[in-house]
Amino acid sequence: MSTSAFSRRAFFSTTALTTAAASLHHRLDAADAAAGTALKGRIHHSACKWCYDKIPFEDLCRAGKEMGLTSIDLVDPPDFAIMKKYDLTTAMVSFPTIDGPGGKKVGTIPHGLNRPEHHDLLIKAYEPLMEQSAAFGAKQIICFSGNRDGMDAETGLKHCADGLKKLMPLAEKHGLTLVMELLNSRVNHPDYMCDTSAWGIQLCEAVASERFKLLYDIYHMQIMEGDIIATIKKNHRYFAHYHTGGVPGRHEIDDSQELQYPAIMRAIADTGYQGWVAQEFLPAKPDKLASLRQAVRICDV
Repeated sequence: MSTSAFSRRAFFSTTALTTAAASLHHRLDAADAAAGTALKGRIHHSACKWCYDKIPFEDLCRAGKEMGLTSIDLVDPPDFAIMKKYDLTTAMVSFPTIDGPGGKKVGTIPHGLNRPEHHDLLIKAYEPLMEQSAAFGAKQIICFSGNRDGMDAETGLKHCADGLKKLMPLAEKHGLTLVMELLNSRVNHPDYMCDTSAWGIQLCEAVASERFKLLYDIYHMQIMEGDIIATIKKNHRYFAHYHTGGVPGRHEIDDSQELQYPAIMRAIADTGYQGWVAQEFLPAKPDKLASLRQAVRICDV
């Protein structure tokens, strides 16, 4: 065989391999683009807006829709129009705030329902938000216990229950559920009162309304108490929503951290849960949307 014939054959062989590789990459890219429509459907996917605050909100909605999100969490009424454009709902509306005594922003994580002097202010803050949220089609709004600031757990629970009972008629009127988030008080929110599932469940029982539930934040509760899957299986009736996050560090939920999210998602799905799981990790990698896409796939069980 001549050298020129060999060279031609090598050229065409190399070209064919390159073409095949390009075709494979094209198919993989197409599969990635269609990932949102290929999800298994046992878990409904959401993401928390604040974790992507450097990304224009419309870009987040567009990318989220493409990767399979059907919700964006912790949004405010000004966000609703853009979300409608992309046929997205919100599994959890963000909290309202109102000026309180001593310049406090009542409604925030530190200044919540465990102070009786906040109750009337919170009714004033939540009523218009409930009306706007219900008009959009939202079903849940977040709320907080507030910090202890020296208050004992039993007194705080009673005050929270009293305040929530005042808000329940409004929630009922608008077809909404108030959902108190379980947060860790060891790392992120020192002194926060609603920092264990046991305390939150006691509060649910004290309020005794289907219009009040808990947001079980997997990241926060891993830090406070662990035993995630057993807690979900035993107490899922009290949990209206779930958030994710890698432990330690609150970054990607991949194999760089200690939680086994596929197993946790299967446990959630096996309870018959029909709501959303929202990604609430802070991406450490440069491509934040790629991290979100990866998280959706990890949770797609």
